[in-house]
Amino acid sequence: MPSLIHSQNISLRIDAKTSLPGQLNMPDLAVAVVLFAHGSGSSWLSPRNQYVARTLNEAGFGTLLFDLLTPLESEDRRKVFDISLLAERLVQVTHWVKSHCPSQSLPIGYFGASTGAAAALCAAAELGEQISAVVSRGGRPDLAMSQLKQIKAPVLLIVGEYDDPVIEMNQKALRYIQNGELTIVPNATHLFEESGALEAVSRLATHWFSRHLKQVSKESRTPTKKKAA
Repeated sequence: MPSLIHSQNISLRIDAKTSLPGQLNMPDLAVAVVLFAHGSGSSWLSPRNQYVARTLNEAGFGTLLFDLLTPLESEDRRKVFDISLLAERLVQVTHWVKSHCPSQSLPIGYFGASTGAAAALCAAAELGEQISAVVSRGGRPDLAMSQLKQIKAPVLLIVGEYDDPVIEMNQKALRYIQNGELTIVPNATHLFEESGALEAVSRLATHWFSRHLKQVSKESRTPTKKKAA
């Protein structure tokens, strides 16, 4: 029987003047939670990320989709490409998840797209072992190059076959990631709009998070045996 998914629209308070809208979806008996970081020109309502999130929910993962910038900030192109700012927002929201959500004891993963992937990689580098897995869809890891060696989480880079410039960026970045893999989706462009392309991304992401987040969740719930005196 499919797990019941609890959906909640939330407002994430960043500071006295800044709140970010988002949506938290938590299945019953969730095994982990994945935070989404969208790319430039997009929002938490991105149909592509929504599709991936639904697939993850069906596989037992909680998801949090939220805007990295306010509507006014999104009009400022400097902030749209300010990876440090975007990463810091993601770090703040991660702390919120760990302290406020019913998922506070669950492993956390990141799913980033385009510039959001760069923010996710930088945030993962800053938070170290607090982040258990990262997936990048059509990401710009070149914008996080100075942080890549510090990432402890396993990273999956997904790129479309016809997204040549981004393939090169990801191939170069892969050399600096300690535990990373690059998968190229056949017959896909940057936005994965081709038939079957987004489904492939969803399968790859679900497999990656299942492989890494579920293992962390299982280990955290296994009682430690006491040594005999």
